[in-house]
Amino acid sequence: MSGNDSLARLAAVIESRKPANGGDPAASYVARLFDKGTDAILKKVGEEATETVMAGKDGDARKIVYEVADLWFHSMIALSHFGLSPADVIRELERREGLSGLEEFALRKSQQRDGESKA
Repeated sequence: MSGNDSLARLAAVIESRKPANGGDPAASYVARLFDKGTDAILKKVGEEATETVMAGKDGDARKIVYEVADLWFHSMIALSHFGLSPADVIRELERREGLSGLEEFALRKSQQRDGESKA
């Protein structure tokens, strides 16, 4: 079983929890988040990111893995909310493969400047 398969299965479950797909906010945490909307979903992503940073500062490997799992889970809910999937993120990571971080940063800065000059 690959990690991509696990992410795809989890993404399918998350998608099924959307109220538009029959998810019941009274019976499902994920459906409740979707029902509350963008701000609630993004707030959870922010909370989990902060908890991940704090776990990293503590240096406890088990805690780091636990918090990153929560962060990924809530990030996947956010992706679904915006009509995206883990596959979109995987494609972006694959696109970056072989680029140095400095090259990627320079490319983004260049694209940002191009966008600002057209505005």
